[in-house]
Amino acid sequence: MKNTIAERILDFLKGFPPFDALTHEQLFSIATQVKVHYIEKDNYIFKQNEDLHDSFYVVKDGAIGIYRGNSLVDECDEGDIFGLRALIRKDQYLLDAKAIEESIVYSMSSKVLEDIIITNPKANQFLIASFATNTRNPYSEEDKGTLFANESFLQPNTNSFTEVQSANFSKNPIVCQAHTIIKDACIVMSARKVGSIIITENKQPIGIITDKDLRNKIATGLHTISEEVESIMSAPVITFPPTITVAEAQIAMLKNEISHLCITADGTPNSELIGILSEHDIIVMHGNNPSVLIKEIKRATSAESLKFIREKAQELLKNYIEQHIPISFIANIISAINDAITKRIILLSITEIQEEPPVPFAWLAIGSQGRKEQLLLTDQDNALVFEDVSEDKKEATTSYFLKLAKGINNKLNTVGFELCPANMMASNPKWCLSVTEWKAQFKNWITHPDQDKIMLCNIFFDYDLVYGNHELVDEMSTSIFEAIDSYEIFLNFMGRDALKNPAPLSFFRNFLVEDSGEHKDQFDIKARAIMPLVDAARLLVLSHNTKDVNSTIARFKKLAEIEPQTKDLYESCISAFRILLRFRTQQGLKNNDSGRFIDLNSLSKADRLKLKGCFKPIKDIQDLLKIRFKLSQLL
Repeated sequence: MKNTIAERILDFLKGFPPFDALTHEQLFSIATQVKVHYIEKDNYIFKQNEDLHDSFYVVKDGAIGIYRGNSLVDECDEGDIFGLRALIRKDQYLLDAKAIEESIVYSMSSKVLEDIIITNPKANQFLIASFATNTRNPYSEEDKGTLFANESFLQPNTNSFTEVQSANFSKNPIVCQAHTIIKDACIVMSARKVGSIIITENKQPIGIITDKDLRNKIATGLHTISEEVESIMSAPVITFPPTITVAEAQIAMLKNEISHLCITADGTPNSELIGILSEHDIIVMHGNNPSVLIKEIKRATSAESLKFIREKAQELLKNYIEQHIPISFIANIISAINDAITKRIILLSITEIQEEPPVPFAWLAIGSQGRKEQLLLTDQDNALVFEDVSEDKKEATTSYFLKLAKGINNKLNTVGFELCPANMMASNPKWCLSVTEWKAQFKNWITHPDQDKIMLCNIFFDYDLVYGNHELVDEMSTSIFEAIDSYEIFLNFMGRDALKNPAPLSFFRNFLVEDSGEHKDQFDIKARAIMPLVDAARLLVLSHNTKDVNSTIARFKKLAEIEPQTKDLYESCISAFRILLRFRTQQGLKNNDSGRFIDLNSLSKADRLKLKGCFKPIKDIQDLLKIRFKLSQLL
């Protein structure tokens, strides 16, 4: 007899993580053992210091508030999970759970799910992340690392980029049945211009014929073209899942002395065939790995050819993101490609002018490119510094470098890095200066700060040498720290600016979204989440007089070394930043834009949870800034 209640519970649960990761059989097994509770408003499900129930809970209807004393720290609505300490820890509840309105709640025995969760990584990660985002102290040793359980920290071999490159396989393999006549199979192969045909049974691959088989078995007279393909096919086939990497494919082909791999739904011969990967595909892919791209960049003779290479890099970025390669690794690769493109453009522009630079100079990437965090094709931010010259040569020297910078900016625009709307580019006379002029400008910004000057400091203090004379950049860096030492209150002003965007959630679950304009009701992940971490890292590193550490992650790592007592917070900021940068990149690739503004309605509950887990470190690092720089007096 059909269990109607269990079926209804199953239909509800399957729409929410982590239950959407379970099989129908697993989910039905759970649904048959679910208990349904009606909770009146203001009634408790459990209280602080109460012994754990042997279950955890899912909200069916209504809303459950999670309280610490009288403070609401979380609000759980439809599909949300709470009370996970029963599953993760074996102690007492640390918080209260009380109905904010009349609610229906499902309770599930922790024992029912234990076996399923252990064998289902996706469900396991979700529940661990759910638990960790609601711990009293997510930086404690017992919970360390669980806050960001959804982020993998693989360490690929950066000396062999193709090891981690996802293999692009053909998703429309040509197939036939075992009883197909060889001649007919050859006609299909010729018409479709392919070098192989896969023999399937019930959509599963059982054999393959390649051009090599036709040469060795038909052209030699061993078999006739009137026989069935089964007589000459190579079997069994070698199969892999869709996540196969280039390195795995190469090893498999060498080991088995074959030129084709079958791609199946689960990587075994017993699942549906979904693609074919050939040796030729691997050769083609080698033209789209970082090492080859950088070699192509060095040989490029025009901005148009560099644009084509940068488009390849964008496809590489997409592959890396889909394969869940660590974001720090991706950022290093894309930054190396961007820098190589810029260097090549500088050399092409110098050649175009037909006159060597009159004095040594340096080209600086600023903003996100200076921090090596510019993954998507956004607008360019750059500056130029040149060696001091005598007054009589100043006009001619400045004129040369402005002409050079204009050519460089225009070529970068051709490649895909749009001209900066705010004109923060080296072709702007304000950002094309001698080293003495830059030092004087930095000193003015630091000793006479206002809102605009602080904004410029936030952009220009994230500079990175892309091309040219390193000594000029060292001299600029030294002058910045000397000016800060002479006017220490500048850091307090920078701190106040770093708090212009508060932590992104109100009452922990309501995202702070844009309330007007083109992006009304959208979440600004750059301003609300990424930049607070960027600004905090920059300010804290400056306060320690630490030079030549420009990326946000590198800055937090350095801070963890300098301040071991705050190491856990800084490491959590690193984890949060990695997730946010990946999330923005995914959104940008998905929507073909900068990824900055996000429609929250388009996000799954799992994605909202992932973002939520990043906001605790933002609030905590901002609280640290308030105390350290005495900002309550300035706000």
